[in-house]
Amino acid sequence: MTDILERPMNGHAVVKVSLLKPRYTVVPKQPAAEPDVVEAVDLPDNPLADWLTVPDLPVLPVWARTPALLKANTQALGRLCWWHTRFHGIRVPKYAVKTVWLASRGFYRATVGLWPTLSAQDHTAAVKALRAQSRAKPEDVDLATRLQMAHAARTRTRRWRFGAAAVGVAGAAIGLYLAPPLLQTGMAGAIVTPLAYLGRGEHTQLLDQAAPPLRVDMSAQQLNDALRASGLLKSGKGDDEGPKVSCIMGPVRDGQGWAVVFDLPKGGGKTAADVLAKRTTIAAELGVDEIQVVMARVRRAQGGNAGRVSMWVADDDPYLADPVQSPLAKAERFSLWEPVPFGQDARGNRVAVPVVWQSMFFGGLPRRGKTFTQRLLTAAGLLDPYVRHYVADFKGGQDWMQMRQVAHRLVLGAEDDAIEAFKAMLDELLTEMERRFAILRELPTSICPEGKLTPEIVERYNMPFIFFTVDELQECFIAISDEKERKAVIDDMARIARRGPAAGFISNYASQRPDAESVPTKLREIITIRACTQVTDQTSSDMVLGKGKASMGADASVLSEDHKGVVVLVTGPASFATVKNDLLTTAEFNALCAKGRAMRKEAGQLTGDAAGDVMTEAGEHGYRVPAVVSDVLEAMRHAPRMFTRDLLQRLVVMDEDTYGDWDAEKLAKELELAGVKRVSKQVKIEGTNGAGYHRRDIEGAIPAEYLTR
Repeated sequence: MTDILERPMNGHAVVKVSLLKPRYTVVPKQPAAEPDVVEAVDLPDNPLADWLTVPDLPVLPVWARTPALLKANTQALGRLCWWHTRFHGIRVPKYAVKTVWLASRGFYRATVGLWPTLSAQDHTAAVKALRAQSRAKPEDVDLATRLQMAHAARTRTRRWRFGAAAVGVAGAAIGLYLAPPLLQTGMAGAIVTPLAYLGRGEHTQLLDQAAPPLRVDMSAQQLNDALRASGLLKSGKGDDEGPKVSCIMGPVRDGQGWAVVFDLPKGGGKTAADVLAKRTTIAAELGVDEIQVVMARVRRAQGGNAGRVSMWVADDDPYLADPVQSPLAKAERFSLWEPVPFGQDARGNRVAVPVVWQSMFFGGLPRRGKTFTQRLLTAAGLLDPYVRHYVADFKGGQDWMQMRQVAHRLVLGAEDDAIEAFKAMLDELLTEMERRFAILRELPTSICPEGKLTPEIVERYNMPFIFFTVDELQECFIAISDEKERKAVIDDMARIARRGPAAGFISNYASQRPDAESVPTKLREIITIRACTQVTDQTSSDMVLGKGKASMGADASVLSEDHKGVVVLVTGPASFATVKNDLLTTAEFNALCAKGRAMRKEAGQLTGDAAGDVMTEAGEHGYRVPAVVSDVLEAMRHAPRMFTRDLLQRLVVMDEDTYGDWDAEKLAKELELAGVKRVSKQVKIEGTNGAGYHRRDIEGAIPAEYLTR
């Protein structure tokens, strides 16, 4: 093997280090042979160094370096040309009148300028001089003759000059009259254009000044000024502006905005993270709202470094457009193994959320689309028959009511029986999780190579995904007054979110501002995917999205009241985007519930509460359940028996207009008219007897022939 090092030693020998013989050997120095020397281009004594140096610059201009940039700039040029065409097109009558006026003034100026020539003013001076001399010497015959000849010459000149002008004008008029229309237009333009040009003034413009309605016009200078005002660049002294950023790309037009990628100058001690933290100040300096500025670090994997920033500035607020209908609304089937269609970002790029092996948390102020956003992901699970739903809605409204058609377990409200039902649900989920792990541990690696669920295991061993949805989580913790019980519930939910994904559990939690009281940190910090609608400040945003996310640019406090259905979505430690969600209305969600029920029936996956829901089953068979029976069953959802006073209270909460003036006698009469036959008018709950109803008696009002075929 060849040597890897040769070094002169005392001018007499060469030390060689060989990989085959790891020892030092002193070899007598031999006369130097003439080697084949290849001179480096950059040597200072190379006369061709400057000429042969290859510039370290891209071959193409910035706007044409990628197909996307070329397309964006071409589209921007087309939009600009179309805008100018429309702007000047509607002003054609005005321009025509102005042209005629300028041509008239030009004709006057041309006539005034040509009059000395037409009137032979060049001969007039000689005539005047001779005439003055002849008055002084009237007897001078020679002078009189010269005057007569000068006057005759001037007269002849005037005649032929005026004649030539008249012939030219007449010829042009006759030619214009006899020419075809197209040629007439060209000739008229050839005549009018120079006249109008001659008639212009110092500040006269034929065309109005057009200003394209771009909200943002970015340049490298503006970017440097904004960063300098934000304290990210040092100010210079005197005429020196100071250090500037190095624009790796742009600023160039990119869709409905401007894009730029730049490096911060070295020596300033600033990083890309510092730029992200100054988004509001930079936006103010650029004259836009911070929601229009989208910034991100360019990591090394994308060719970046700790000081490289990618920034896109929209022409207008990109989140005020009408929402796009969710593709799930018209889908026939969906596999949860695929990322769920979620919405689109500021540039219009589609955003999909992978939910397998994940847990999710949604937070934000009320009435900002939090539940609608949460339902998007649950809706994807409705279209996959091998997804089993566990749903708890502690608000108890209509948002999740129709999940009774599909849900294996459904908890509505935050009353005592609902809380007990939720605890039982958690116990069932934990038992199922441990059962699945026991099965997965016993499976060979050929079937379960990673110790996790696979599509084959889901169907072969009947282990469908479990979609665990909890809305208004804080209401559950508020309703549990006992600290020990609350801690146990938190621990159970944390175990499901932490260990459940490998067994096919997908947690989907939602809450309002999740402080340490309403949603403990122990539960929040293990959630992998987070989304936040508008909140009041950065502290609240960090509570939902994670500590320090606002300083990185993931700040939901910049959203306004108009940004309904817009969330800041965090999918990883450094991955986030502001997304406008797809729209899935309540009616569309309810239709998906019905579709999901039919799919599960066909696949043999309709289980739990959904399989035993008598109201839904009777409706499928064409029987219309009386409203009072339906409402009472809904009020008694989590209780096999209930006192009359408690039942009336819940009915009033559900529909005060209908049940506000009902008493025990009216309730009994209406239920009897609806077909309810009470086996006993007394019920015993926790050792106490009282007037009440059994759930089985209420369900008995539905004819049996409508419950089974």
